[in-house]
Amino acid sequence: MNQIPPSYYLCSAGQSRFMDEQTISEFGIDGFTLMEIAGTRAADFIQSRFSSGSHGVFFCGKGNNAGDALVIARLLSQQGFKITICFLSGTDDLSPDTQKNLDLLQKLDEEIKFLNWEDFEPGTYDFIVDGMLGTGLNSEVRAPYSDAISWINKQKIPVFALDVPTGLHADSGRILGTAVQADFTLSFGALKTGFYLNQGFDTAGEVILCELSFPNKFKKPTAALIDKSWVEAASPSPKKQKHKYDGGVLYIIAGSEGLTGAGVLAAKSAWSAGLGAVILITPKGLLEIYEKQLVQIIKKPVGDRDDVYFKEEHSEQVLDIIAEKPGKVLIGPGLGRHQETIRFTQNILQQFKGDMIIDADALFALSKMENRKKPEASKWIFTPHPGELKTLFDQEVQDDFDRLNLTKEKAREEKITILSKGMPTVVGTETGDAYLTGYETRIFSRAGFGDVLAGKVGAYWLKYSSSELACFYGLLDGFQKAQQYFVVNSGSLAPIDII
Repeated sequence: MNQIPPSYYLCSAGQSRFMDEQTISEFGIDGFTLMEIAGTRAADFIQSRFSSGSHGVFFCGKGNNAGDALVIARLLSQQGFKITICFLSGTDDLSPDTQKNLDLLQKLDEEIKFLNWEDFEPGTYDFIVDGMLGTGLNSEVRAPYSDAISWINKQKIPVFALDVPTGLHADSGRILGTAVQADFTLSFGALKTGFYLNQGFDTAGEVILCELSFPNKFKKPTAALIDKSWVEAASPSPKKQKHKYDGGVLYIIAGSEGLTGAGVLAAKSAWSAGLGAVILITPKGLLEIYEKQLVQIIKKPVGDRDDVYFKEEHSEQVLDIIAEKPGKVLIGPGLGRHQETIRFTQNILQQFKGDMIIDADALFALSKMENRKKPEASKWIFTPHPGELKTLFDQEVQDDFDRLNLTKEKAREEKITILSKGMPTVVGTETGDAYLTGYETRIFSRAGFGDVLAGKVGAYWLKYSSSELACFYGLLDGFQKAQQYFVVNSGSLAPIDII
């Protein structure tokens, strides 16, 4: 991940603690100073949304998350904001830096209202700051914190969560009983993986990265966000084509009776990405359908006019076709699951020594192989949805956190690239790195968009000769294409703000 700006790193709670501890003990910036920086950045952001005279209510626990909240309260009070602070568990045994910030607050001349949860009085507030539990939570939220969350979520005013919304697991994005529904999450030092997994995307609201003074050498991320800016910066210049076959051909092995639309979408998608030559290989009995739908695409039929699905006997003919010109192969869209087609697909997977995107029904055929080791010279990209991922590796996948871990593990073990479709989409690499979409990808669950995505990935693999970049560009381009058909209500291609 050397070419990726650290602002796009996704870190676990443990990794965040490591950065904090190393910066304090090895680099020499003390924790109180880091807390002051975090609070200052967050206060500046709140001030950009609210003016002097606004009334904020701050909910605080006992740990450093509360200390961050107290820094913000102190700074805003000096700018004419009205401040009410509610301690959920009183003020005994606060963390040292939190106690120090409470002492500073109490030295101010401004009138600041301090309450415990037992005597909290609902009033007229303009915004809420959640500084209750932060990243350290690993069990279900209990009272009085759950009661405070219930009250917060009923309010019709903006909620600013500090570091992570209380009740949201920082690593997995699972809700631990109940969680604050934030409008903004001010994430300190690094983005948390849980913002983009499971319920995290809908719980964290707009994520704001508040940069801290962590040296980059201490940043060891779990994954990174896919973003157009760094993807383009990390990319070599695409290959220049002098003629349509220069740079290679994308062969698409697709189609069976009743499922021809998948091949049409994949071929059109690859062609629209600017690829010079797309060759569709399909059973001869389907040729008439594709001739009408794909005027600009070269068609190579196999078998007889009565063949409307691939048979094992077609294997040699298909292998001869894809050996004619150098290129890459996309196999799977609309193949169907006829037993003869499964055997045909397995023959291609075993015998083709080149690079291949294995999609849809080809993944099912692959899952039925006793020995599915790829040819040594080949590179493979898998594009499974969650159900296909579970079937392919015969492992339970309970949620997105499990899916992320399984994708990373299997991509590294089997030396393949896995584009795991879902929300978020996860790209696992041969080196064990992982990349997540930080924007709305539930749109890809609509019928047909998986085929669009597979075609894009094939086209960009030929353009950039990198399976990782193929997936990144395929996702970015595919998302833009999807937006032409459906309105995306949340998420964007600029997934975070940085302050």
